[in-house]
Amino acid sequence: MRTTVDIPDPVYRRLKSRAASEGSSAKELILRGVEQVLKGGPRKSRRRVRLPVVRSKRPGKVRLDNAKIYEVISFP
Repeated sequence: MRTTVDIPDPVYRRLKSRAASEGSSAKELILRGVEQVLKGGPRKSRRRVRLPVVRSKRPGKVRLDNAKIYEVISFP
C-alpha cells in the first residue's frame, strides 16, 4: 500500500544519511521504525510525578514568587 507522509527537511536529511550509512533505503528504515513501534504493544504509562507539598501557617491564598519558591524547595 502506498501512503504519503510529510517529513520536515532536516529530519529527512538525517533519515537519508542514516539509511546510507546502514546501506539501506529510507523506505526500509521507515518500515523498520513502524514495525518496531507496532511490535511494542501498548505504551506503558509514565511514572507518576510526586510534587512537593508546601505547608502554610495561614491556609488560603499564597502569594509566591520565584525567590520564595527557591527558599522552600531545594533545587539541584
